[in-house]
Amino acid sequence: MSPPTAGPAPPPVLELDGVTFGYSDATVLRAVSLSVREGEFVAVVGPNGSGKTTLLRLSLGLLQPHRGKVRLFGIDAASFREWWRLGYVPQRAVASSPLPLSVEEVVRTGLAGRERSARRGKATSERLEHVIDLMGLSAVRRRRVSEVSGGQQQRALIARALVTAPRLLVLDEPTTGVDAAARAVLRESLEHLVGVEGMGVVYVSHDPGAFAGLADRVLEVEDGGLVDLAGSILPSVTRQTASAT
Repeated sequence: MSPPTAGPAPPPVLELDGVTFGYSDATVLRAVSLSVREGEFVAVVGPNGSGKTTLLRLSLGLLQPHRGKVRLFGIDAASFREWWRLGYVPQRAVASSPLPLSVEEVVRTGLAGRERSARRGKATSERLEHVIDLMGLSAVRRRRVSEVSGGQQQRALIARALVTAPRLLVLDEPTTGVDAAARAVLRESLEHLVGVEGMGVVYVSHDPGAFAGLADRVLEVEDGGLVDLAGSILPSVTRQTASAT
């Protein structure tokens, strides 16, 4: 009996194909192509103003490219609607709220886009407990988010992004302004998310030490393109990475 043949590889969780974008008469990105798969950690670096956040906003469908295509899970980003499959923590996000929300309640707000039956299911409850523990928030889960440290607030926002069990996590400068303890928890969490859960991660940071030893690829936004810090210009990146089971 012949051994079973492997099926086709799943589509990338994120794909940019020849994307060009600019503001007014200034071009920021030129014909950029990138592919990220489940279980892959891609770090993006570059100086302020180089276009890192613009690249992320295009990747998330928050901006539309002037030319080229952006796809999420094989679907054009402009038509994508299954946002629970994607977790996003923007730059300098703050978890404070005019409402007296607890840390746990902030994490639960990540479920707002799910159907009511999904929000109340056993699997969702277990996921909530998992991400609160993963982000080291169990001891402060009942405290008002305004009363915890900045690092704990940031971890609450990351837990909120993770509570729907996304297959792609996008982080924009997640360690800015947080303490060493929060950085250590985030690092351990990312190792679990990529290595155990098989999540794809796109991590923007100006601090190489934040992702040293974690990233499969480190790309620099430079002169409107992506440069592999191993040395080669990347008009297209299509590394295959097997999903964790």
